[in-house]
Amino acid sequence: MELFAQIRRDARVEGLSVRALAARHKVHRRTVRQALVSASPPERKLRQGVSWRLEPFKVAIDAMLIEDTTAPRKQRHTARRILARLIEEHGAEELSYSTVRDYVRVRRAQIDVEAGRRVEVFIPQEHAPGAEAEVDFGEVWVVLNGVKTKCHMFIFRLSHSGKAVHRIYPTQAQEAFLEGHIEAFNEIGGVPVRHIRYDNLTSAVTAVVFGQGRQRQENDRWVLFRSHYGFDPFYCQPGIAGAHEKGGVEGEVGWFRRNRLSPMPAAESLDELNDRIRVWEAQDDRRRINDRIRTIGQDFAAEQPFLAPLPAEVFDPGLVLNPRVDRSSMVTVRMVKYSVPARFIGRKVRVSLRASEVVVFDGRAVAARHPRIVAKGGQSVQLDHYLEVLKTKPGALPGSTALARARESGAFTSAHEAFWAACRRVNGDADGTRELIDVLLLHRSMDAGDIEAGITAALGVGAVSADVVAVEARRHATSTTTSAPGGSGLDRHPGAHVEVNVQRVVSLTQRRLMDPAAVIAGLPPDTRPLPSIAVYDELLAKRTEHPAGTASKENIS
Repeated sequence: MELFAQIRRDARVEGLSVRALAARHKVHRRTVRQALVSASPPERKLRQGVSWRLEPFKVAIDAMLIEDTTAPRKQRHTARRILARLIEEHGAEELSYSTVRDYVRVRRAQIDVEAGRRVEVFIPQEHAPGAEAEVDFGEVWVVLNGVKTKCHMFIFRLSHSGKAVHRIYPTQAQEAFLEGHIEAFNEIGGVPVRHIRYDNLTSAVTAVVFGQGRQRQENDRWVLFRSHYGFDPFYCQPGIAGAHEKGGVEGEVGWFRRNRLSPMPAAESLDELNDRIRVWEAQDDRRRINDRIRTIGQDFAAEQPFLAPLPAEVFDPGLVLNPRVDRSSMVTVRMVKYSVPARFIGRKVRVSLRASEVVVFDGRAVAARHPRIVAKGGQSVQLDHYLEVLKTKPGALPGSTALARARESGAFTSAHEAFWAACRRVNGDADGTRELIDVLLLHRSMDAGDIEAGITAALGVGAVSADVVAVEARRHATSTTTSAPGGSGLDRHPGAHVEVNVQRVVSLTQRRLMDPAAVIAGLPPDTRPLPSIAVYDELLAKRTEHPAGTASKENIS
């Protein structure tokens, strides 16, 4: 991709010909033409290997290699001799030398280790403060909302102090990988200055370049992330052979799973479980690793000043997608539907798919936020996204999925139910539902507790108006702020704190009674005299004395 970009740039800026571009970049002219046609390189055809031809003969090869474990050193089978015996004894005419050689090179070392001929020696290492860290994922099982669920634990461990950060996510995709790093960097307050050790996770590595040391082909987003935070990766050897190169985090996975996650923890959500893990990590700061003199917390306090500072800008770890909003005001992300405000129907929106949540943006503003659902075919629906539509179609509210989900989550409380019932009894189904929707719209600008208190106060005086609920909710919010310790009302004049007995607001226009003679509950009798309009009658008399078209004496003078 970088080569194509350079070719296209040279052609655009310098106007070089195809032949000149091929000579400069040392590629075929066909490659130059492909770069000029498209910025994306064409997909390569997958090469079908020939190692499958070796499958029927692996048992025979293993037997020869096992025989070599007891044979004299200078009389062991070479790859060429093994191929010759396979042709003579098993008729393996189609096998090539390179296929046999590659298999023998790997399998001979494994058989030697199994026979005890080779002993792995681990050399103790010293890690400078703030220089290195290790990262890994581990599988864990938790009881999530009553259901046994397989999750993935991200572990970040500083090599010097052993300070570790653990976070559990529903997936180990790249968004969880990046979000785990951000959580860890924020927790320790910095970034290792030398490198961080990894195995060859697909979230970071797209291909292992064999024969060139530890060189890897990295994911573009991963390159952008580590460039943003300013650290270098260190990739371990592929397979089990590289596990000892990050043995600290490998041991941390097992220790934390045995000591903190056994038996399986039960939680209502992963956020609740991760909050519990933060408490456990604070307790682990008092633990000593093996025979160390100081605790993890003491070593980390000495190591933290050596970490590189965090960047000022925030990195969005989510995978950016641009789905289109369907007619149900929902977007489909990874085979799961999430609701968005109805005004986006038919438009494409920007979605940030994160490890534990899905965020929908309208420009730079957040339009919707949902907890991420892993189960395919699931739905996450919020009632607030459909309120404007339901106000024109009030009959669709009782059986709507959004209302059912709001009841399950507890957002639609018993106070809302009572208000809705009273509204329908007084105003009818359609108008009563619209009045309820006006109350639900108040949640966008007011606290839920204040609105619930406003509903209770309005029902207490027999009022079924959203305006009354709004007034009472604001009054409750003001009284709570004024009486709260340390609130904004403490710096006011002492007389402002004197409680005043104020009559609650009662709506008369929205209250319709079957019996006009009935007295509205909560209203005192009106003993005031009827108003007089005598003053206005005097104005009528003056108008008669000076009809239109004539001027008064005052005006003439």
